[in-house]
Amino acid sequence: MFPELIQWFRDIHETPWSRVSPLKLASALGVVALVILIHLTSREGWVFLVDDLNLVFHESGHPIFAVFGETIGFLGGTLMQLLVPLMVACSCWYKRQATATGLAGVWFCQNGFNIARYMADARAQLLPLVGGGEHDWATLFGQWGVLDKDVVYAQTMAALAWLGILLCCTWLGWRCYKDFATRSR
Repeated sequence: MFPELIQWFRDIHETPWSRVSPLKLASALGVVALVILIHLTSREGWVFLVDDLNLVFHESGHPIFAVFGETIGFLGGTLMQLLVPLMVACSCWYKRQATATGLAGVWFCQNGFNIARYMADARAQLLPLVGGGEHDWATLFGQWGVLDKDVVYAQTMAALAWLGILLCCTWLGWRCYKDFATRSR
């Protein structure tokens, strides 16, 4: 099994990435900039369409993961909203689609803003919950005995989201530079 897995990774590694042209890079960074602008200027940092879709994945995660127990059921919403863009990123990586991989990575990281907002609300519980019910992060932080640190965890999550977005954009820029440098030779 392991030799086949190693060979599979070698085959993928030897497959060239799709080219990131300056136009593709500019388009991708334009999309990222638009998402960030909407995030920064909207009242609650809600990016329409993207966060609406993320919410659908979040809510679907609860019943899917609830079969593994109550705690994982509460965590399942966050897990699902991260797993879907991660699976998209992995699919794009497997197909060696550089621009799509970078944008899927940004989508994955952008979810960190929603998660951070939800974490920060654990004690206050002011956010409206879909269908009412219990607050995921209030329940989880309460179970883990860290409810008083909800804002600290939220700030850390938001910082990781920003860092991840910056790294994805930097990687796309590097791919573009590398493609341009190889083509210029």
